[in-house]
Amino acid sequence: MKRPRPTARRPQHLCLDKGYDNPSGREAAKAGGYVPHIRRIGEEKLDPKGRKRYPARRWVVERTLGWLSKCRALLVRYDKKDTNYLGLLQLGCALLWFRRVLRI
Repeated sequence: MKRPRPTARRPQHLCLDKGYDNPSGREAAKAGGYVPHIRRIGEEKLDPKGRKRYPARRWVVERTLGWLSKCRALLVRYDKKDTNYLGLLQLGCALLWFRRVLRI
C-alpha cells in the first residue's frame, strides 16, 4: 500500500524516538513532508495522573538479533534464494526457543 500524499488539510505525522532529537532529524522529517513528533532527550512519558510509566522495551529486538547473529549462516548470507535464508532464520529462532525451554 502506498503512502497517501500529505495535503495542507491533512498533514502526515511521524513519531520518532529520542535519537532523532537534533536539528538534522527534525529537518529531515519536515523535508519528507511530515509533521515530526520527537520526544526531547531526558523527557519521560507520564500517565494522565503525572506518574512515571514503564519504559519502552526496544532492547528485546536488539537482544534477539544479537542471539541470531551467532548463527554464522545468518550473519554472513551465503544463500542466493530467499526461501533458503528464511528457512535458516526460522531454524535459528526454533533453536533459540528450544535452548530457552531446556533452561526453564
